Order: sequence, then C-alpha cells, then structure tokens
Amino acid sequence: MQNFIQDYKQQVAQRQALKIPPLPLDSTQTQALITLLLQSQDKEQKAFAKDLLIHRINAGVDDSAKIKADFLGKIALEEIKCDTFTPQEATKYLGTMLGGYNVTYLIKALQSSNQEVAKESAKALKHTLLVYDSFDTIAKLSQTLPLAKEILQSWADAEWFLQKQPLEEKITLCVFKVDGETNTDDLSPASDAFSRSDIPLHAKAMLKNRIPNSEDAIQSIKQKGYKVAYVGDVVGTGSSRKSACNSIMWHFGEDIPYIPNKRTGSIVIGSVIAPIFFNTCQDSGALPIIADVSKLQNGDIIELYPYKGIITKDNQEITKFKITPNTLFDEIRAGGRIPLIIGRKLTNQARAFLKLPPSDVFSTIEAPNTQAKGYTLAQKIVGKACGVEGILPHTYCEPKTSTVGSQDTTGAMTRDEIKELASLSFSADFVMQSFCHTAAYPKPSDVSLHATLPDFITSRGGVALKPKDGVIHSWLNRFCLPDTLGTGGDSHTRFPIGISFPAGSGLVAFAAVTGSMPLNMPESVLVRFKGSLQQGITLRDLVNAIPYYAIKQGLLTTEKKGKKNIFNGRILEIEGLEHIKVEQAFELSDASAERSAAACVIKLDKEPIIEYLQSNIALIEKMIANGYKDAKTLQKRANAMREWIKNPTLLQADKDAQYSAILEINLDEIKEPILACPNDPDDVATLSEILQDNKRPKNIDEVFIGSCMTNIGHFRAFGEIIKENGISPTQIWIAPPTKMDAQQLSNEGYFATFGLAGARIEPAGCSLCMGNQARVRDNAVVFSTSTRNFDNRMGKNAQVYLGSAELGAVCAKLGRIPSAKEYFESIQQKLQKDTIYQYLDFEKNQNFSV
Repeated sequence: MQNFIQDYKQQVAQRQALKIPPLPLDSTQTQALITLLLQSQDKEQKAFAKDLLIHRINAGVDDSAKIKADFLGKIALEEIKCDTFTPQEATKYLGTMLGGYNVTYLIKALQSSNQEVAKESAKALKHTLLVYDSFDTIAKLSQTLPLAKEILQSWADAEWFLQKQPLEEKITLCVFKVDGETNTDDLSPASDAFSRSDIPLHAKAMLKNRIPNSEDAIQSIKQKGYKVAYVGDVVGTGSSRKSACNSIMWHFGEDIPYIPNKRTGSIVIGSVIAPIFFNTCQDSGALPIIADVSKLQNGDIIELYPYKGIITKDNQEITKFKITPNTLFDEIRAGGRIPLIIGRKLTNQARAFLKLPPSDVFSTIEAPNTQAKGYTLAQKIVGKACGVEGILPHTYCEPKTSTVGSQDTTGAMTRDEIKELASLSFSADFVMQSFCHTAAYPKPSDVSLHATLPDFITSRGGVALKPKDGVIHSWLNRFCLPDTLGTGGDSHTRFPIGISFPAGSGLVAFAAVTGSMPLNMPESVLVRFKGSLQQGITLRDLVNAIPYYAIKQGLLTTEKKGKKNIFNGRILEIEGLEHIKVEQAFELSDASAERSAAACVIKLDKEPIIEYLQSNIALIEKMIANGYKDAKTLQKRANAMREWIKNPTLLQADKDAQYSAILEINLDEIKEPILACPNDPDDVATLSEILQDNKRPKNIDEVFIGSCMTNIGHFRAFGEIIKENGISPTQIWIAPPTKMDAQQLSNEGYFATFGLAGARIEPAGCSLCMGNQARVRDNAVVFSTSTRNFDNRMGKNAQVYLGSAELGAVCAKLGRIPSAKEYFESIQQKLQKDTIYQYLDFEKNQNFSV
C-alpha cells in the first residue's frame, strides 16, 4: 500500500513538472487503491485513496471503471463493507460513471430494501443516459416498482437536460487570435501524434510550430482572468482531428466533474471554420461560431451575445453572426451533440413507453423551406441510408452508417470514446482499425497500442488490420458497398463508391457503437468533366484541375483573409468519368478533403464496381483463411458484396437536381500537368506557369511516392521512368499503400529498380504523408504524391509540390521541375507497356498473401 502511494505521488510530481495532471488510474492502480481502502488503518491514507477513487478513474467501460463499479456496487448492495463509503454514498458515486458497468448495480440497488440506497439509485439513473438494453429492464420494473416509474417519467420529462445550465445571454471573453489559417497540424502536430489520447500532454504541443513560446502566449491570455475564445481567419482545415479540438478545450475549456483529464465548453470563432472541425466542436461541447473576425485582435476583451448574434467591443458592435444549426444551443447545454442525441432518444423512448406525446423541451430541428425538383446522387445515397428517396440540403438526419474506419493516431481516442459510450459491441455493420500511421517507426506507446487495440476492436465485432498492412483508406475502400454511407476518423475517409462523411474520433465512436451518425445535409457542388483525356495527362492532374478551374471562375481564392471556397462544407459530386477504375476514382474522392468538402461522390459505371467487388471478395476470403478477425463480420461483408453483384443497380442523380454551383472542366483544354504549389493544396499551377514564376522554387531535393493517393500503377510508372538512370540527384522515398502492393512490386522487380536509384523504401503505410515519423530534410524542396502540403507537415520549413507519380519520376531523374516538353518526352519513351496500369485483382491472382 505504501509503495502504491509513493509510486503515485512520484507520477504526480513528474506530471506537475510538465504543468499537467497525472494520468487516470489504470486497472492495477485501481485494484491497489481498493486494497488500501479495505485494509489500511490510516485515516489520511484512506481519505487520499477515496478522493482518487471518486475523481481519477475513467468512466464507462474502461477496465478501471469495471473494478470501481464492482467495488462500489458491492458496498451499495451491502455485500462488502468499507468504513470509507456508506452504501448510500457508494450508490451516489456509482451514478457518476456515465453508464456501462455501473448500470447493473444501480438497477439492483433500485430494488434494495434500504430505501436511502434505492432513492439514491433512482436519482443516479435519472441522469444516466447510457443505459442501452437496460431500458427494457427498468421499463419492466416500472410495472411494480414506483421508483422505476419515477425514472421513466424523469427521462420522459428530460430532467437530465433541464437540470443543466443553458448558454448565458452575454459571455465576456478574451480573444486568443491566430491570424491567417490554423490547420489541424498547427493545433495537433503530427510529430506528437503518439500523445493524442493523453489530452493534457498533447495540448502542450498546440501551436508549437506556429507561435514562438506558444505555451507562454496561451498562458498570458488566460491570466487576464476571462474565459478565452480561440479566434482565427480560417480554423480547422486539414484532418478531422478530435485531438485538435481536445487541445483547444484543454487550454480554454472547463473541467468535467468525475471525468479525469478531459474538458468541455470552449468557444471557437472563425471567419471560416472547416466543416469537419465544426462538427467535432459540436460533438465535444464546444461552441463554434462563424463570424467576420477582421476587427478582433489578440488580447481584446469582447462581449458575445449568442442569442442576439452579435459581438461587441468597448460597447460597440463589431460583427454579427447566426448560430447554426439551431440545435446548437441544446447541444452546448447537453455537453455536446452526441450526449444530446443519446439523451433525446432516451427521452423519446420513455415517452413512447409511457404513451406520451413527443417532447417539446428540445429545439425543433429546422427543415429547409425549399422543395426539391430532383435529388442529386449524394442526396439519394443519404436518403437510402435514412429509408427515404432523398435528403434535401440543410435537413437534419441520422443515416445508417454501414462502414466505419479508424486509424491508429486517433484510434486510442476512439477507443476511449467507445469506453465512455459504455459500449461492448458495435452496431455498425463493418468497423475497421488500422495501424498505418505508426507501424514503420513505433514509439513505446505505439507498440503498446498495437498489442492492445486489436482485441478491443475485434471483441466488439470489428476488424483489426496488422501493423505494416498498409494505409487505412486503401484497405477500407475495399470493404465499401455501392450506394451506402460511412465515416472514419481521418479526413481522407472518402469512399470511391458510396459516400463517406469523415469525422472526429468521438463521432466515429458514436457511429461504430450506434450504427448511425448525425448529419446536417450539406449542399452539393457538381464538377462535370467533358471532352477527352489528353495523352500524358493523369488522374492526379484532374485532381488539381478542380481548384485550377474553380480559381479561374472566381469560386476559389488562395488568400486566407476573406477566403472564398465554393467547396467548403459542401459535397463534391463528380460526373463525366464513369468508365474509370474504382482505384482511380479514389484519387478524385480522396482529394476532396483538400477542398474542405464535407464529402464526395463519383458517378461510375457498374462494370468497374463489379470487377472491384469480385477482387475484394477474394481478398476477404484470404483474410478469413489467414486468421483475421472478426471472421463473422468479414464474411457478412463478403456476402453483401455477392448479393449486390447479383442485382447490380446504382442510384442516379435526377436530371433536374439542383446544385450550389456547377463547374465544367473540358479535358481537351488540359494539355500539361497541373501541380499544387508550396505550401497550399489550393495554390495550383501548370508546369509552364511554375517555370515562368520566379517566386516558385525549381530545384527538387526530395521525391516522395506514396500515400493513399497512390496505387500500384503509379509505382510501376515511376519505376519505368527512372529505370537505368543511375542514382537519382534527389532523395527518393517509396511507400506502397498496402503490403499486397509491396509484394507485387517486389515480385515484378520494381523494388530493385528503386534501389538502384538510391531510393529509401518504407514499409507499407503513410510515411512522409503523415509526417509523424520519417521526415524530409529541413528546408528541402519536395515533390510528393501525398495528400496535402501544409507548412512543416513533411519536414521543417519544407516547400512541397503535389502532383502525379509520373511527373515525380521526371523530377527525380532531373533534380528539378521539368518543362512540359521534357515531361512528355520522358513518359512517351517509357510508358508504353499495357501492364503498367493494371490494378491488383485478387480474384485473378490467387498467389497473393495477406
């Protein structure tokens, strides 16, 4: 017992040196704590232990929570005695654990002959939302037990909601402003991804690459004594990182009683807020406000009037805004969008059981006042997931979420969110966990995650990949079903068939657990390709053609202040390339993340989809044979693919569907490659324009071929172009997206070609694209096939171009950006083989392994 106290105080001291609280207690520490409470005779020790048990153990279905619930539950039921807790007090603290392991004990305590314990249990259950199937148990008890009926009535009356404080009429704030664009790499640096689930520790990294002495800058604002608002011109672009929101919350939010190391209640104000980040704020209990921030300066003291929709400074109105969606006030009061959805459902369930009319406590979700003339493809897919023909823009809905993906640098947070949701099984049809961001160069914390997270996922019916299997998106795409909907904890979860709405880890956990997700249906922008793809022009050039043409038409600007972006928060719908392969379609859908689009759908013919699904069925069968879990979930998805192939029907947009904008791109006009220039994926230019611009760097120091934007054809093309050219003047990085790609490239001799060019071959995974492990040299000029090129992502002060593998090969050969003539001459000489762009077809190649 003394060792436990000494060890714990040592941990506290170590964390205090970092100015952060200690970690929540693990299961071993919790068991030691209980031993101390039962056996120690020292009152001071027991008081110390009691405080830890109450405040420093995670809620839900954490392993420590189970030990805590068992201990308090047995005291409440008087099965054991502990002079530190009375049965009534034990019942009270059981009620602070959100749900899960504590609910069974609370229901038993509800039936206790000790009336004080029974009443305390009823009080606790009235404010416990995560009861799931236990609702039926309480409903049955209500027939004979008055306290159980009280609980149902309390749920029906939404007392759990009404006892919480609503948002104040006026909130005085101190402004913490970061000018320009704040992306999620600024708020949650990839280099610190290992610490994301440790919220206080990870929050120390917030803005460290953006602001000198960032912790001191944050602290100086907090010392003014007001609640702080995070303010920026553009906020939250990039990945769908709950960790970014967590960091803002940790610095500027409020503690959550009985939930260690987690906060809520921050305010974020931006002229533009990236849609996924906006939603993550909603889920976390933060208040996101879109308003003109040009008159707000760092350190300003302002008054925010959320209901009036104005901000004043020195008693003068400086900007107006509208809180949207209109349910946001309820979400903030409930502690976030997710607890509001769960609680509202519980209230409706109780009212239905008691045969009461619908509740009028909650804000009525505003329906759009426009009538559809027709539905777009996206609106039909979402409609199908909701059981209706279509869903109009601005309509709130909760579509069925058939496919859910989680990657490792957010996986630990998703795991913790699943625990807090008190879930022991998934309701979503297919949930997959990968380890693509940390497998190549794992830190000790990553090794621990690799060892423990797979069982956590598979025990709930999910599918766990193995370290070095490859990129989550390249895998998850192979498990998608046509015209269905999904989500994932990474902004590049953008299905090439069906539709995905990427989300933060909290919403990913919610979708996995409940099989549905909240959605305010976005508007759509149609990109229609016409004409013929010109010789030497790649799909990656078409990716960059979208912002290129949008800029030409005044629909997109690169300036951050007053930025215009027609794609922001909307669904990108693409037509005119129906014949392309599904692997190629993903290049287009994947890059919709860089457009800050909410989602992307691509109109495809049946034939490439059937071919893709047949290949994927063979992959699934091999995975089951090789022991991948959960086998039942894998088999169920393979069976669903077979059923679709039997009757391959696809939804189609109506001819009179309406779009926010229509962008037409004539393929006949695209006659040379288009690149995204350093360091903005929207800042696009042709080869000729780059060479004519003296401000653009022309030399190339390093070339990266990899990321989810690549497929095996890109690596073959790269190999053919650099073949027999000796050591490249650039540092080449090769990172195949999956181990199956790596195996095939090795079998075909391309790894030998890469080696002769001096390439560094990385394990299958994200590699430089993520930037959390391997890095390019400081100040390097880089050509990359990766997804995005934010400042400092791939390397300190690196200047990064984004483009095709084919162009990357010419850059690697020359050590510089080529002219259009040099590019076309290189590819015409080298890319003549028909086999270069043959994609992995597992049905036809049974010799592959997983």
